[in-house]
Amino acid sequence: MARRHNYESFLDKLSIREDYQCEIDACGKVTRVVGLTLEAVGVKVVIGQHCTVILNDSREVDTEVVGFADNRVFLMPTAAIQGLHAGALVRPAKCHNYLLVSDNLLGRVINGIGLPLDNKGSISGEKKVLLEQPPINPLERAPISEVLDVGVRSINGLLTVGKGQRMGLFAGSGVGKSVLLGMMTRFTKADVVIVGLVGERGREVREFIEQNLEEEGLQRAVVVASPADDAPLMRLRAAYLTTSLAEYYRDQGKDVLLLMDSLTRFGQAQREIALAIGEPPATKGYPPSVFSKIPQLVERVGNGRDGGGSITAFYTVLTEGDDLQDPIADSARAILDGHIVLSRTIAEEGRYPSVDIEASISRAMPNIVDAEHLNSAQSFKQLYSRYQQSRDLISIGAYSRGSDPDIDLAIERIPDLYAYLQQGLDDSYGLDVSRSHLVNIVSSEPNKVESAG
Repeated sequence: MARRHNYESFLDKLSIREDYQCEIDACGKVTRVVGLTLEAVGVKVVIGQHCTVILNDSREVDTEVVGFADNRVFLMPTAAIQGLHAGALVRPAKCHNYLLVSDNLLGRVINGIGLPLDNKGSISGEKKVLLEQPPINPLERAPISEVLDVGVRSINGLLTVGKGQRMGLFAGSGVGKSVLLGMMTRFTKADVVIVGLVGERGREVREFIEQNLEEEGLQRAVVVASPADDAPLMRLRAAYLTTSLAEYYRDQGKDVLLLMDSLTRFGQAQREIALAIGEPPATKGYPPSVFSKIPQLVERVGNGRDGGGSITAFYTVLTEGDDLQDPIADSARAILDGHIVLSRTIAEEGRYPSVDIEASISRAMPNIVDAEHLNSAQSFKQLYSRYQQSRDLISIGAYSRGSDPDIDLAIERIPDLYAYLQQGLDDSYGLDVSRSHLVNIVSSEPNKVESAG
């Protein structure tokens, strides 16, 4: 029974607990390692159940049951398995795991299983929260009816976001998505901010906290970090943990801002797991389970029941090669409540944030802003689009003034349009100011709108 005592001690070290309930004769053994998965026999478990594998040096590695075939069980580890030997003991635990949470989590940085990464000591918890929970009945959700001020003028004015809305931030590499996330983290009027850094570069974790989130923003935030070198199961758990924390604070009646960077890495982690257990690839190498996991994660987010809190979410979606038809991007665009596209061309021109207004949309905006605001936003987009369509002719001098009144007006207003879309890293524009500037652009004399600098 010494092994049983060691396993319970191992569980006590985790913030995420798994209720232990097995005897020594219920254990199995590892028979084979295939790619990322372990094959075990002699253990009776179900899909999603958690097991511990005892390595040769007496270390324990947490695993999850991800599949089975005949009498073989496929396990996916959450950590490196150096020291694993044939016949290693596999010990099952109860099916569900949970996180012990409390307000002590605010200001902390944790990994995908709830362990602190910030060297600030252990985290005490009071309430059990399951990592995977069913979404709220859609008929019980409060509708999106209130505007959320994110402090970014182009989004407040032209892509207005409502409390409880789920937006995608579509961007390739190096066009400023992390900086934009940091700005929204600092400027958004929310009670709690939950940040999930899933599958990104490890060096970006500290950079995001110190340069984008900053100490003031961290005090009302919880950061869940699982960098790219983590096991795919750990990355999946980080995404689920991020969502569960947001649900916990929403159920307290708070307005929560959830930022996940990135939804693409979540899908790629599921792809690694699915391919490892033999699921056939379907769309550009992605197995079907990827496209079922994304809605299951996203649908948990949104408004709570009437009178409760809200979760407003921004999910970054990586467009490899700036291809907006990437399978993950296409799936996310269909399930989310709008998308903000960051353009490499705009970023190369030095205009930040590099929001492509023509390609972006907020599906909730028509229902949450007044008629004047909505009409001004539509007029802005029409002017901007008209100029972009004629830009080449204008640049080479092939367009003659007076040929088209709409183009003439767009040429007059384009300095104001560009100024409105630009914003400094430390500049914050509230909702009322953003709306006022927008109305001035489309209704007053050109070059009278305050520049973002």
